[in-house]
Parts: sequence; structure tokens; C-alpha cells
Amino acid sequence: MVSKPINTCVLGVGLAGLTFHVPFILSLPDLFILHSVLERNPTTPGGKVHERFGVTTKIHRSLEDVLADPEIELVIVGTPNHTHYEFAKRVLESGKHVLVDKPVSATAQQARELGQLAKSRNLVIYPYQNRRWDADFLALKKLIALPASDSKSLGTIVEFESHYDRYRKGLKGTWKDQPLPANGQLYDLGTHIIDQTLALFGRPTKLTAFVQNTRGVGHPEVDDTFSVYMHYPAGSALPHPMTAILRAHILSVRSSQLRYLVRGTHGSYTKYGVDVQEDQLKTFNDPAIQIHAEGFGKEPETLWGTLETIGHDDQITTAIWPSTDAGSYINLFKNLAAVIRDGAEAEIRWEEATAVIEMVELAHQSSREGRTLEVPSAAN
Repeated sequence: MVSKPINTCVLGVGLAGLTFHVPFILSLPDLFILHSVLERNPTTPGGKVHERFGVTTKIHRSLEDVLADPEIELVIVGTPNHTHYEFAKRVLESGKHVLVDKPVSATAQQARELGQLAKSRNLVIYPYQNRRWDADFLALKKLIALPASDSKSLGTIVEFESHYDRYRKGLKGTWKDQPLPANGQLYDLGTHIIDQTLALFGRPTKLTAFVQNTRGVGHPEVDDTFSVYMHYPAGSALPHPMTAILRAHILSVRSSQLRYLVRGTHGSYTKYGVDVQEDQLKTFNDPAIQIHAEGFGKEPETLWGTLETIGHDDQITTAIWPSTDAGSYINLFKNLAAVIRDGAEAEIRWEEATAVIEMVELAHQSSREGRTLEVPSAAN
């Protein structure tokens, strides 16, 4: 049981801070206190947090001020991608726990270094891989876990396809368009679907990737589209050979984008649309009430996946596979508090986030060199 709320500072009050971090800190007052934020140039006395949520909190103008503040116990790094490694390292060196938004670093070596530093200082470093708590991913895990004897079982998975497609013709004019470390769609969106795939099936043995700037706008080194093939031979994660196909296309014209297509020896699962939590959070101004409301994170039935299974008579039966559990990013924060206060086990280990960055680096290398790469065994 967490006895004392954790004094928390959120670095950055852009999309990450105001949508994915501050609302949950405010919604869990028994676990966290929003002690402060880093906002370098506030335009109003209360800054963006007060404008959005009506909450008054301390505003730090520099990272140095944050690090020197003895009241802060936990720092959430929600700044541009290329700063994550440096800021997380400095936070740990100052003796504070840290939650690092994805991508946790530009390289796997940097991620390992952060993990070792946290361990040496007896501090918690936790990766913000929130989409482990997407409603459709929770539903998919339940489906895959069904015993083979269940009539709705997919059987043994032979192909897993996960998409994060969108349609966007132009640039947004932000730091994400710049050729900086850890920028591009593979780092930005790929880290989500790679993390989910590794959580389901473990490390592949080979990887093939195509990473490119499809639109031909902006800097050519900033990718906007990728296809990553993760190869699992028979006997590794599953009895049959299995390929995980992870894709994000920036010019996908669809009214509802494909999310999952999973093929098994007994059936297939098809799912469209994305988790609703992000869109809901963007509109919230009183998260302490709204996040706990009955409808938060609940996926509408129109987005539930379709299940097709084959029976003993070779007839195909079609049914809806419901996303009955609401999406629950809040559970990441509950677990984080328990890890810090009670020494609980992290539901997402830092080594898992490191493996995600390792796959991203291999994908970029595979694409550059035009070849399939062997995936090394996990480092001890």
C-alpha cells in the first residue's frame, strides 16, 4: 500500500505532458502530487497546466532547477525524443526516480547505460510503453490465450500483422520533422507495436525492414513509413514458423484504419480502429473525475474485432470478439507508484524497453543495407 503520495515533476507541457502524463498524475492524488512542471517560457502566470486543468503548480524554467529541487522524487520525461537519454541520465544522477516516454533513447547502448545507472543508484527507471493497456491489445491477449479446445481459439499463430497507419500529406512543422536522434515514425510509432509484439512472442531470430520517407517531403532521413518483418522459426516461440509484420504508412486512405490481422491454424482475427484513450484525454479538463468515469477507455462496439474460425466440418464461422476491458493507461501509473513505494515488480521492465530500441536499430540497419539480419540473443 502506497503510504505517501510521490512528489512528481513533468518535463514538457506539449502533447505528451498535457495528454499522457499530467492527467493521470492529477487523477491519482493518493499516489502522486503534481509538484511542478518544466515550462521554459510560460505565457500566463499559471502556465499551460493552469490554462488546461485549472490547477496551480510550481513552474520550473530549466532542467537545472528541477534537478536541484529537493522536494521532487519522480521526474517524467515527456520532452522531444532526442532529449530523453540525456534528461533521464541527469535525473538519475540527481538522485530522483524517472519515467521515460518512448522512445526511451536513440540507441540500445544508451538504454542499457540508463538501466545500469538506475540500478547502481537504487532508483526506479520505468519506460512509458502505455499501449500495453490499449483496449484492443488487452482483447487480443485474451484471444491468443484461449486453449486450443475453445471453439473461438485461433489455434497456433502463424502470422501476426500490426498496423499504425494514417493519412497525412504534409509536415506538421514541429521538432518531429527534423533529422534528430530518435526521430521518425519507426522511433515514434514503431516503438509501440514492436513493444506489443515482443510482449506477445518474445525476441525474433531474424529481422527484415523497409524504412523510408514515402512522401518525399521534409528531410529524407526522417522516415514517415515502415514495414518491419520479425521472423520466428518453428520451435522458437511457436510450433509453426511465424512472421510478425509491423507497418505504419503515412499515405493510407481509409475511413477506419486496419489495426490487427492475426492468422492462426484454426482462424483469423481482424481489427480496425485505434484505442480511444488518447482522443478522450485530449479533451479532458478535469481528469480527476473524467478518467474515473464509466466510459473512459471503453471501445465502442463498432470497433470490436471480427473473428473467423473453421470447424471440424471445414465451415467458417464469423463472430465478434469484444474488447470488453476498457483501456487503462492509468494502470501503468498505479504500477509505477507501487514499484517506487513498495518495491513491487514492474509490469514493464526496463530491459523490455531496451529490446524495443534494439529492434528499431536493427530495422534501420536492415533497411540501409537491404538485407535480413540475425537478431542476437538477449544481453544478460
